[in-house]
Amino acid sequence: MRLYAIGDIHLGHKLNLESLASLRSHPEDGLILCGDVGETAEHLRAAFEKACACFKHVFWVPGNHELYTMPGATEQLKGEDKYQACVEIARQWGVLTPEDPYMRWEGEGEPCIIALVFTLYDYTFRPDDVSREDAIAWALEEGIQASDEFLLHPDPYETRDAWCQARVTRTETWLQEAAVQGVPLIIVNHWPLRQDLVYIPAVPRFSLWCGTKQTHDWHVWFNASVVVTGHLHVRRTDWIDGVRFEECSLGYPRQWQEARDMGADINSMLREILPGPPAPSSDSVKTIWRRHG
Repeated sequence: MRLYAIGDIHLGHKLNLESLASLRSHPEDGLILCGDVGETAEHLRAAFEKACACFKHVFWVPGNHELYTMPGATEQLKGEDKYQACVEIARQWGVLTPEDPYMRWEGEGEPCIIALVFTLYDYTFRPDDVSREDAIAWALEEGIQASDEFLLHPDPYETRDAWCQARVTRTETWLQEAAVQGVPLIIVNHWPLRQDLVYIPAVPRFSLWCGTKQTHDWHVWFNASVVVTGHLHVRRTDWIDGVRFEECSLGYPRQWQEARDMGADINSMLREILPGPPAPSSDSVKTIWRRHG
């Protein structure tokens, strides 16, 4: 039993949807889908159907795109209602979500607990001299504004910040309960847990929509061995405090065109989480950039 991950497969793009069809069978392994499968129920069903046909265990956490209320959609579900509708679709396929008890993994490598979490963001990934009130204007100075501001509604919460706070508070309780079992955690979230891992040079001020500073030390507090995220569309592996951080997004077709030109397909872009590479001998190990998978 090996555990793989991929995020941000964005099935609303035809090439990505067609690429999913070539996913190979791993009948004894597990697959993490770490958010941004797509915007619609049809995207989720397509992903879960294929993933469950190929893998023994499938795990999913939501990204911002799953939470979008798309104009013209038959059901105009918003916020928490949209999220719960996604969870129900996952359960139809037996896919585990952040609303399910954490699974103990007994595959290759040491036993661990797969902690699926959903935190959102609270606009704190910004410079210290930029206030929350000025944050959106700060991003707009560079022409940056996430579609979330129009499509991701926080209902029934007043703001996305408030929804994020509720998710963080709830998740910390669950992680603490898991951590006291003495088994390392694999923490899976769509959004990065740390601001220092947000590297998006083309749109640096997009960091506002990339996480919350409240999760900065979760990997230490909750005895993580690996942290799995997506969202940035910048594939990389880092080690911090002896913990491996894996950003495993696929991205839009143009963002993995270079990998395809090198002969990669969606199978090449899966990231092995467990057993994974051996830990480095020094904390000074450099980031491994995963441009080609």
